[in-house]
Amino acid sequence: MERIGLFIDGANVYAAAKRLGWNFDHRKILEHFAGMGALYNAFYYTAVPAQIDDKQKRFVDALTYMGYTVRTRPLRENTDEHGDTSRRASLDIELVTDLLTTESRYDVAVLLSGDGDFERPVEVLRARGKRVIVASIPEMTSYELRNAADEYVDLASIREQVERPGYRLPSEGQRTEGQRSEGQRSEGRFQDRELRASFYGAGTGGVGDDR
Repeated sequence: MERIGLFIDGANVYAAAKRLGWNFDHRKILEHFAGMGALYNAFYYTAVPAQIDDKQKRFVDALTYMGYTVRTRPLRENTDEHGDTSRRASLDIELVTDLLTTESRYDVAVLLSGDGDFERPVEVLRARGKRVIVASIPEMTSYELRNAADEYVDLASIREQVERPGYRLPSEGQRTEGQRSEGQRSEGRFQDRELRASFYGAGTGGVGDDR
């Protein structure tokens, strides 16, 4: 039986859920991919505010209880030349580190991300005899990453296995940010916070996480 290592880019999966318009159940994701063999470990990478509140702590604790090893980094605020502030945090280094330092413990790496930055690590793993499965949605998956993997799974094709019924996310509209008024952008940011709370409740009994 093949040993499975599961690596989930939380921000990428959240963005995929917004595109699809339906929600993921984190427990079902774990169970679905663990069913491919003997699960070695499941890693989940997510950014958290510098001052984590009870809701976000419950989300991380719930993932840990399910069996995930959760890696976090604090969000950092950046202000652009227009005075607009955004919060960002990248866990690419943590994910790649786990991919490469734990490779002796799995035969198959399942990567839930479409980020092209992971192309080279995937190529390295395959050169070392590992099988790599990339799972995301086509419109969010770089051609290079998809081409580097042994197998590609469209998350929409396994909806029945990984969806959390009753928790829908309105799919993203076709209008671009530049086409919206300032009032619409402000409303959109508020709605996005609400969507994040809904998404991060998936599979955790209502626990949320404001990314």
